[in-house]
Amino acid sequence: MTFFTNNFLFKRLAILISLIIVSLILWNTYTFFQKFKHEERIKMEILGIAFKEFSNSDLNSDIVLPDKIITTNTSIPLILVDAKGNIISNQNLDSIKSLDSDYLIEQLAKMKSENLPIEISFGENNKQYIYYRNSDLLNKLTYYPLALILILFLFLSVIYLFYNSNKIAEQNKLWTGMAKETAHQIGTPLSSLLGWIAILKMEKVDDNYVEEIEKDVNRLNTIANRFSKIGSIPELKKENIVTITKAAFDYLESRSSKQISFSFSTTNKDIYTNLNTELFGWVIENLIKNAIDAMLGKGELKLNIENNSKKVKITISDTGKGIPKKLYKQIFKPGFTTKKRGWGLGLSLSKRIVKDYHKGKIFVQKSEIGKGTTFEIQLDRI
Repeated sequence: MTFFTNNFLFKRLAILISLIIVSLILWNTYTFFQKFKHEERIKMEILGIAFKEFSNSDLNSDIVLPDKIITTNTSIPLILVDAKGNIISNQNLDSIKSLDSDYLIEQLAKMKSENLPIEISFGENNKQYIYYRNSDLLNKLTYYPLALILILFLFLSVIYLFYNSNKIAEQNKLWTGMAKETAHQIGTPLSSLLGWIAILKMEKVDDNYVEEIEKDVNRLNTIANRFSKIGSIPELKKENIVTITKAAFDYLESRSSKQISFSFSTTNKDIYTNLNTELFGWVIENLIKNAIDAMLGKGELKLNIENNSKKVKITISDTGKGIPKKLYKQIFKPGFTTKKRGWGLGLSLSKRIVKDYHKGKIFVQKSEIGKGTTFEIQLDRI
């Protein structure tokens, strides 16, 4: 309970801090933008005075300073117009495009929308106006908060992924520990059952009964070994995949409804590949059990093994309810299930065993609603 409480508080605190940082970035950028814009306004007012001094000068006037002010403006685009709105000159616009009157009219409209003009008065009936737009540096400044927010988002994403990966790792350790403990706990009654089987043989109980009990005890032993291997890298050996698959197939056939027609076929009796027999048998059993559940205990189940020079293909088909195409990949995710009762771990474990441990593939080959589904497993052949 403490973990979930701390987790919840951590998330809320992280969100709050992120909002504060974003707000400060936006406020700081807005303040800086307005200050920079005001400074550009002052520069334009000084430029207006320089234009006035330059225009009113005569041969004896000192125009060095006004000329210096005018020529040093290399960043703020402007257009000078007369009282009637006719364009007199421009500065810091594209020299080629400025030859086009339509371009100048378009730029003038933009300048009017961005800033109020600077008035230059040469008398009551002689006025000129400086229209200007924000400098490129000021325009780039508007994207500055977006860049900072993006950096912040990436930083938080890295933190989240790191935290989430740690959480998943802890969950995997928990499941691995539970699986190994389950295998350990099963071991004790298994040893006792083996002893009882020996006593039954000594008492000359019907061999058929003893044989069936032995099969179930061996089955429990296999399950215990499977759980003990979770979380560790299994050892792969050269095995006949037909034999391993047929053993899992026969075990479930003998313990399933007689209303299900089981069919097993193979192109060759001996097909070899690198396998962990216990884990691969688990995959086959999971797929067969899912097929039986999909058919509600009545239908036809076919398992076929075929091979070529490089690959071994195992297909398991049923005549069950089918799977929608949009769920083909989703059904292999941990926790996903369409059953009322179930943990949604069978197919995800099967995929991990086939893909991660055996370097193979498992997927839905085809499925049709109301007609059935075919799963396919592909492994490298030796």
